[in-house]
Amino acid sequence: MKLNELTIHELRKLLDNREITPSEILNDVYNRVDAVEYRVKAYISITKEGAAKMADDAAAMIAGGRPNLLTGIPIAVKDNMCTEGIRTTCGSKMLADFIPPYESTATSKMLKQGYVLTGKLNMDEFAMGSSTENSGFHTTKNPWSTECVPGGSSGGSAAAVAADECIAALGSDTGGSIRQPASLCGVVGMKPTYGLVSRYGLVAFASSLDQIGPLTKDVTDSAILLNAIAGHDTLDSTSAPVTVPDFAESLGKDIKGLKIGIPGEYFIDGMDKEVEASVKDAIRKLESLGAIPVEVSLPHTGYAVATYYLLATSEASSNLARYDGVRYGFRAQGKDLIDMYMNTRAQGFGPEVKRRIMLGTYALSAGYYDAYYKKAQQVRTLIKQDFDRAFESVDLIVTPTAPTPAFKVGEKSKDPLQMYLSDIFTISVNLAGVPAISLPCGFSSSGLPIGLQIIGRHFDESSIFRAAYAFEQSTEWHKRRPAL
Repeated sequence: MKLNELTIHELRKLLDNREITPSEILNDVYNRVDAVEYRVKAYISITKEGAAKMADDAAAMIAGGRPNLLTGIPIAVKDNMCTEGIRTTCGSKMLADFIPPYESTATSKMLKQGYVLTGKLNMDEFAMGSSTENSGFHTTKNPWSTECVPGGSSGGSAAAVAADECIAALGSDTGGSIRQPASLCGVVGMKPTYGLVSRYGLVAFASSLDQIGPLTKDVTDSAILLNAIAGHDTLDSTSAPVTVPDFAESLGKDIKGLKIGIPGEYFIDGMDKEVEASVKDAIRKLESLGAIPVEVSLPHTGYAVATYYLLATSEASSNLARYDGVRYGFRAQGKDLIDMYMNTRAQGFGPEVKRRIMLGTYALSAGYYDAYYKKAQQVRTLIKQDFDRAFESVDLIVTPTAPTPAFKVGEKSKDPLQMYLSDIFTISVNLAGVPAISLPCGFSSSGLPIGLQIIGRHFDESSIFRAAYAFEQSTEWHKRRPAL
C-alpha cells in the first residue's frame, strides 16, 4: 500500500517508530497528484518546493523527539484560509494574485504541530456554491465518477481526500460546505460548533455562519485534526472561551442507551430513495449497537433554506464590499473612480457571487430590511429553539447529509434554486450554530457514496465522535476507495 493511502493515525505510528520519513510520505502524495490531478482538478495551487522544506523541518522535529500528532503529515487547505506568503484566491479572479501577509489561526496551529502543506484546494468562488462549478479557475470532479460534481463549496478538499491526493484537508462550512461534499465524495466531514475554531484568517462569506473544520478518511483522523485547530483565539471576537476536550478519548466508547432523534422533516418526498434506504439502514445499525431511536420534530426546517439565503447573502453583501480595486486584489480600468469600482466588481466577481451580492443588498436596503433581514433573523431564532427543544429529549439527531448522491456536472448549474436545495439538510445546523458530522453510510446503485449526518448539542462534539466511530467501526463503507 502506498503511504498516501493511509490515515493520519496510521502514519503517526510509522513515523514515531522511525519506519518512514515525512519526505517519503510527501513523495507518495505528490506521485498520486501527478497521476490523477489532471482528472480530479482538486488543487488551485500546489506548493511542492515549500512542502519539501516543511517535510525536512518535520523530520528534524521527530529526530529531536518533539513530534506532535500532525508532524510530517501532508495536509491540504481550502483556498479561503490565509497562508502567509502563499497565494490565497478564494476561487475568484478578484483574488487571483493575492498573497496574504499573515497566517490564519487554524493553519498557524497546524504549523506549530509541524504539518506539511501540499497546496491550496479548489472551491466555489468565495465559498458560494454546492458543486465547485462556481470556481473562477476550473471545476473539480468527483473521484468516484469524473462526470459528477464533488459537492461544494469545499469540493476540492473532499475530492483531494477521497482521491488520496493528501492525507487530510481543511474546509469551511457556511451552510453545508464541509458535510455535503464529504457525503458526495465518501469521506468524513466535521462542522464544529460555531466559535470552537477561530475564523481569524478565513476570508469571510457570512460571518455568523462560517466555520472551519476537517475533511478526513475516517472518524479518528477527524477527531485528531479538530483537536489540532480548535480552541479560543483572542484574534477572533466570535471565538468561544471554552476548554477543548481530547476528542480521541470519546472514540471506542459504546453507545448503549444513547438517544438518537429522528426528525420526520428530514425524510421528505423528492429525496433520493437510495439515500433514504441507506440512512434508515444506518439508523437500524446504530440501534443494534445499543442506541435508542426517538422521533423528534424540527418544525421550522421548511423555512431554513429561505432564511439562510437571506442572512448569508446579506452578510456576503457587506463582507464583499471591501473588494473595490483600491487596496488589494483585482483592479479594472475606468474613466474615473466610480467607473473603476463598477468595472472591478463586474469583471472580478463571477455570476453566482454577483447574484448573492444583489440579493443581500436588496434584503438590507431601506424599506425592505424589516421585511426580509429582520424577519429571517427571527426565524433563525425559531430554528435554534427547535434544536434546543429536541436536545431536551435526545443526545444526538441523525439525518441524511444530502438529498441525493453526486449529480452530473452541469445538471443543476442553470437552475440556482435546485442547486440551493442540495444543502436542504445541512443549512439548519449552521443557522443554529450546532456541530454535525457527515460520514459514509452506503452507496447508490451507480456506485456513488451516500452520507449520514449526526448532529449534536453546542460544544458536544465528543458525543458525535462517539456515535460516528461506533457506526464506522461496525461497517465497511469508509474502507472503499474510488478506482481512478
